[in-house]
Amino acid sequence: MIASRRITVALLLLAATLAPALAGQDEEPKPDPVEKFFEKLETEYHGFYEVRSGYRLMNDPHEKDMSIMEARYQFDLFSMRDWGDVKVKGDFYGDGVEEKGVFDLREANIFARPADTMDVKLGRQVLTWGTGDLLFINDLFPKDWQSFFIGRDVEYLKAPSDAAKVSLFMDWANLDITYTPEFDSDRFISGERISYWSPATGMSAGEDSKLAVERRREFFEEDETALRLYKNVNNYELAAYGYWGYWKSPGGFNQTMTAGVFPELYVYGASARGNVGKGIGNIEVGYYDSVDDRCGDDPLINNSEMRYLVGYTQEIGRDFTAGVQYYVEQMLDHGDYEDTLPSASPTRDEFRHLTTLRLTKLLMNQNLRLSLFTYYSPSDEDVYMRPIANYKASDNLALEVGANVFFGDEAHTFFNQFHDNTNAYLAVRHSF
Repeated sequence: MIASRRITVALLLLAATLAPALAGQDEEPKPDPVEKFFEKLETEYHGFYEVRSGYRLMNDPHEKDMSIMEARYQFDLFSMRDWGDVKVKGDFYGDGVEEKGVFDLREANIFARPADTMDVKLGRQVLTWGTGDLLFINDLFPKDWQSFFIGRDVEYLKAPSDAAKVSLFMDWANLDITYTPEFDSDRFISGERISYWSPATGMSAGEDSKLAVERRREFFEEDETALRLYKNVNNYELAAYGYWGYWKSPGGFNQTMTAGVFPELYVYGASARGNVGKGIGNIEVGYYDSVDDRCGDDPLINNSEMRYLVGYTQEIGRDFTAGVQYYVEQMLDHGDYEDTLPSASPTRDEFRHLTTLRLTKLLMNQNLRLSLFTYYSPSDEDVYMRPIANYKASDNLALEVGANVFFGDEAHTFFNQFHDNTNAYLAVRHSF
């Protein structure tokens, strides 16, 4: 009964959202008073209205059957001034699963170019770098894994950072420096919307047993610094990276195993990307220095790691693209880890192997996009699949159907722990 009421509410919201667009398809578009208001302020105004609904395909005893139920409005404001640019972007949405209204400020920043060789951006912003396709080694900016797994648009995988970014452009190389005065963690899986494997209890947990964490909130003390030094050489982008901060998702537990913690983490890495044959190849490596457990003998803290990635993307037919990646996580001091691991606890392999395959096909004059992104771990023997069909009905209206599918052999492996969260969703978006 509750699920049917939510579906009814979603359909009503969908009708209210789309009625103006559908009714006006054959009429002269009426001026938007909001757009006219921002035109007077010399500010660009864009955004969208969206309804998105999803349902679990498996019986999850820890979560609601409805995986997502949202009516969303996003606004995107951009103003160019003589002294710089101002950008504000945010989302208002009604969450039918959590039964609450939410405002998520995605961006609120000022961009300036004080010199020909320097750019500065201050404020809330979405940061990204690295060469991986939905795999991240040297990109230590916050991610929203909950949004990713419940069926929100992939845009929401990248969570915002409250940071200062300075870019320096020099003849011999370019340098990006970001500073976050207060640690911005991932929006990690905690049981709030996605059930997960709890190492503390040795069983699955969810809404009824959310992961407690010890936050890092010391302004200017528990901060983060990241840098990227990069240069194009013969059409190949070469980059070196550094990060000084903390594990972005909980990287261990406190002494009583009652809360997750964010141990200190330094990361050093490099990457290269460029033309290889008829496609684009990339390679990336990173050393994860787990400062609080450099010897690997603390079972409550993540060991240091090496991470490796190689990828290749090529158009293999008309409007048909394929991309493959091979990724490895190597736990360092694995012997010490095994010696101190509590009995009966699942043992992590020294090497975790992961492959990905992305297939994208455009049809109907490129208005229909069919895509499949698949993660497969031969070491964990688990799989995560993201099939999506997106149809652009008009310049403003798009419909999407997709799924998040998890399966594997062991309950505690990374992807198979989400097996009961397998879901399908439908979305309709009107952009302006």
